[in-house]
Amino acid sequence: MSISVLNNISSLVAENAVTNTQASLQKNLQQLSTGLKINSGADDPAGLSIAAGLGASIAALTQSSQNASDGIGLLQTADGALSQVNTILNQAVTIATEASNGGLTAAQSTALNTEFQAILADITNIGSTTNYNGTAVFSATANTTFTSDGTASGANTTSTAVGVLTPTSLALNGSVLTSTAAAQTALTAITAAINTVSATRGTIGASINQLTSETNVENTQVQNLTSAQNNVQNADIASVTSNLTQYNILEQTGFAAISQSNAAEQNVLKLLQ
Repeated sequence: MSISVLNNISSLVAENAVTNTQASLQKNLQQLSTGLKINSGADDPAGLSIAAGLGASIAALTQSSQNASDGIGLLQTADGALSQVNTILNQAVTIATEASNGGLTAAQSTALNTEFQAILADITNIGSTTNYNGTAVFSATANTTFTSDGTASGANTTSTAVGVLTPTSLALNGSVLTSTAAAQTALTAITAAINTVSATRGTIGASINQLTSETNVENTQVQNLTSAQNNVQNADIASVTSNLTQYNILEQTGFAAISQSNAAEQNVLKLLQ
């Protein structure tokens, strides 16, 4: 074994080992402080890309679930309003049936017609004032709900035509109960209007069920993708803590090794005494 004073190889080896240990120690401390095992692209380039892609899908699905919930809310508002329309149309059936009967005085026919016209005005009011989040519920423009998982192939649009709500849209405009003949004609129109409202409510109900199913699927996807993202990017705290203890010990032993190697070099001076 040669003895040299120009280079302390054992000290250099120990210093290099300590440097590597300190780098690993800092990485573990960062993982503990952030809770993530991927804190930069250098940690795991492929893992970072996967985690980012999963994060984008989670964000899109989370908002899509909210979009679907908003769509459900609007449709439920429309259904509730149409339920009220059904109720007042049933009242109109009673009034029209009464007005269709002979033997009424002119004053009685007028009173029944006035009540019927008030019902038509209620329908107009419901159709024009019902809104959801500031948006008119009854509109010629179909209500659309957009959902997506962040990809082109995962995009979907659900469209529901609620339509406008007026006496005209229900073929009741111009109906009167001023005579038995007119009342009987109005009665037929009212019955048809009830069927129209019921059919619209059925369409709305089907759309609500569809959006509810989409919401359930999206929420499940968010749960599964979040779990997958956690597996990719989240730090295993138990493992990191164990490694932290190991690197702390290695750092201490590394410094001790540097000290010992430097002390060993001092023995060369004894040869000169």
